[in-house]
Amino acid sequence: MEKKVTGIQTFFSPNRILFGIDAIESVAAEVKQLGGRKVLIVTDPGVVEAGLVKAITALLDSDGIAFFVYDQVEPEPPARIVEQCTRYLKDGNGDLIIGIGGGSSLDVAKGTSIMATNEGSLLSFCGVDLVPKRGLPKILIPTTAGSGSEVTRVFAITDEASNLKKAGSSIYALSDVAIVDPMMTLSMPPNITANTGIDALVHAIEAYVSARATPFSDILAFEAITLISENITQAFAKGENIEARYHMSLAATISGLAFSSGGLGAVHALCNSLGIEYHLPHGRTTAMMLPHVMAFNLIGNPTKFAQIAGAMGEDVEGLSDMEAAPLVLEAVTELLNQLKIPIRLRDYGIPQKDIPRLVDGAMNFSHLFVPNPRNATREDVEEIYRMAW
Repeated sequence: MEKKVTGIQTFFSPNRILFGIDAIESVAAEVKQLGGRKVLIVTDPGVVEAGLVKAITALLDSDGIAFFVYDQVEPEPPARIVEQCTRYLKDGNGDLIIGIGGGSSLDVAKGTSIMATNEGSLLSFCGVDLVPKRGLPKILIPTTAGSGSEVTRVFAITDEASNLKKAGSSIYALSDVAIVDPMMTLSMPPNITANTGIDALVHAIEAYVSARATPFSDILAFEAITLISENITQAFAKGENIEARYHMSLAATISGLAFSSGGLGAVHALCNSLGIEYHLPHGRTTAMMLPHVMAFNLIGNPTKFAQIAGAMGEDVEGLSDMEAAPLVLEAVTELLNQLKIPIRLRDYGIPQKDIPRLVDGAMNFSHLFVPNPRNATREDVEEIYRMAW
């Protein structure tokens, strides 16, 4: 595909990213540099149980930094969780936030930072650049290698009244510091390793084939695809494989940077209603829909799909783009098989009669069809779901 050399390209990232083994050892110094005196830690019960919060609080305590902990984050967090966390913050007079966990905890940390200084409801700030002013300083520390939320300007929240997942994009949602320490991911069990890793792969693939792809997103997304393809099964097979965990953490972070600039697509449009309706993990729903949406999208960008096939280990030498592009479906399907992830809706007990409702839900995210490499009508969406069933 010919590279565009005109127009202004935008790249979003945190002020600082600390990446590497034992990067969390710098957390107290980063708090002090940001002027923090009393820290609110935002996390979920599973992260607490795994002992990962204690690793951070011990470092803060040894440096004399006061802290308190909100550990009630729920998956696909409802807006009420952000409201509750914000009240807890204001009661404790915290002046800096540390988010520790997967995408849900990091999104609640972002939302709480925003609501600490802005009036109204976080739901009113869902959309693009609707947050009026900067929130409290925040440090985001992922414990999974998936969402990339630690480096994105996106926050996702569930509106329980409408039973819809909503998202906002703002520079004020960017972390002041992202600390990405692969050692924080070692306790992930195989199923979470698979779900979060495929979520990162979907981010990278959708950013790479996006109609809004930039030179920045292309470089980062392609490297993320390569790293995930080479390391996810090893991390899945042996969680204590530090080298595999290192490369998966790197891949998740750079895929987050990629989609922040290049955008997402139809996989995310079609997976969101699955998560809300059937309480399935976000990474699992993206994995379910990935091969089916890719099959639909192939003709929209065969050159890049052929390149992805090569990056995932398929032999594309001597093939035209149209010949090589379908091989990406074989690569993705085989990878999902190795990770023991079924890709049929019926395998999750989703009845065929629910497809019209799923279509309705997906159409609420039709804005994601704009960067998608192929335009999708309501009829197309229904056909993809039927193929997936």
